[in-house]
Amino acid sequence: MTPQSDVSLQALNTLAVPARARYLTPANSIEDLREALAFARERALPSLILGGGSNIVLSGDFDGVVIPLQLRGITCLTEQEDWVELSVAAGENWDDFVRYSLAQGWFGLENLSAIPGNVGAAPIQNIGAYGVELSSVLTSVVGLDLETGAERRLSREDCELAYRDSIFKGALRDRFVITEVGLKLSKVANTNLSYPALAAEVDASASPQEVSAAVRAVRARKLPSPAELPNAGSFFKNPIVSSEQADTLREIHPTLPMWPHNGQYKLAAGWLVEQAGWRGRSGEGEQAGVGIFREQALVLINPGRCPGRRILQFASEIQASVHAQFSVNLDIEPRVY
Repeated sequence: MTPQSDVSLQALNTLAVPARARYLTPANSIEDLREALAFARERALPSLILGGGSNIVLSGDFDGVVIPLQLRGITCLTEQEDWVELSVAAGENWDDFVRYSLAQGWFGLENLSAIPGNVGAAPIQNIGAYGVELSSVLTSVVGLDLETGAERRLSREDCELAYRDSIFKGALRDRFVITEVGLKLSKVANTNLSYPALAAEVDASASPQEVSAAVRAVRARKLPSPAELPNAGSFFKNPIVSSEQADTLREIHPTLPMWPHNGQYKLAAGWLVEQAGWRGRSGEGEQAGVGIFREQALVLINPGRCPGRRILQFASEIQASVHAQFSVNLDIEPRVY
């Protein structure tokens, strides 16, 4: 293992932030990963495990060791008449795996088509889209405990999955790196068309492949390609509020979309951002070069390839504006480094 020094990370994050790493060393195997972590530990440097770079904001240069995780492999652990259990390496591209599973006749991921990033990041966010979350198919994760170097297996319950959240963003943040993800997929088609925008695209008898195609079509209309317009997908989480606050908001803003969520209510963050006047708006002055996508108010774009601090300043203005108008706190979805 020979780490590279003073490496640009601009091509390794979908916001195209021009940050640099003190060291960079890809991990193509568990042994590579252990060596890279040891390299960082021996020098008392922080490490950053990097997947697809689609859910991060680099606030500045990273004075440590960046480790692009490039583990590959899809293993069938158990196959029965109507289901299959798989182990998928963390470095596999998520959407490539979705396409592969559909081609094999394994279903349950079609609503999660076209989500950027790698498989290893999926449990961290408990990725979800169009009425489906990863938690519905996840069985376990395997990874390395960064404190002991030991390999650990965590059950779905151990992962503490919630809306865009997990133990990997809480108690195990910076303490555990996912190397494999266990999934149980159905061999029987049982499509989920609970999301209105998706149901409007296909009829009730649509196959999983047709649902996947519809999801791709909807996403293509709403979300720009990072290769053409740098972005990190949905930048703000849909806020969750109490029933009492939801009632108050409903009285004042009767068109505000909201959904029941575990005894509370989830609000449409995109609607809040748009109503606050930010959709299609670009930053000015110190925030020039960043903006909100004209087709989807949840998507913060970085056409100027600006530094992360400028992105975060612009996002902070949006958060303050939404809070002033609606008394609702917006949280950033990507992880900030």
